[in-house]
Amino acid sequence: MYQGRFKSFPIEGDEHLLTVLRYVERNPLGAKLVHRAEQWRWGSCHVRENRSHPLHALLGAWPRPRPPRWLATVNQPQPEAEGKRIKEAIARNRPLGGEAWTQRIVRSLGLAHTLRPRGRPAGWRKTVKSDVD
Repeated sequence: MYQGRFKSFPIEGDEHLLTVLRYVERNPLGAKLVHRAEQWRWGSCHVRENRSHPLHALLGAWPRPRPPRWLATVNQPQPEAEGKRIKEAIARNRPLGGEAWTQRIVRSLGLAHTLRPRGRPAGWRKTVKSDVD
């Protein structure tokens, strides 16, 4: 089951959507709770694999069919860079996709703040200090 705070961020297309779905379904693996994602009986991967599970009817259909060998894909290690991009998208509601697509969506939806680094710009103290002197 998908739990926790609801997150919503634009995703470019099927390839990127599957990357995010894989990230979500393999969370129990990342937390080292199980050896295979479908073993975590409280997770959507387990529920989706077990049609007799009482919660199975609550899972909605994905916007596209699961690819062949989905479980094998979910259970493979996730590249570090891929996980980092997804975590940033989740934390900042940042669009997830190719560079050109992301720039276009950021402009059209007014999401420039999701791409800027958090916090004050580097060197801000120097600027403030020189204004006071």
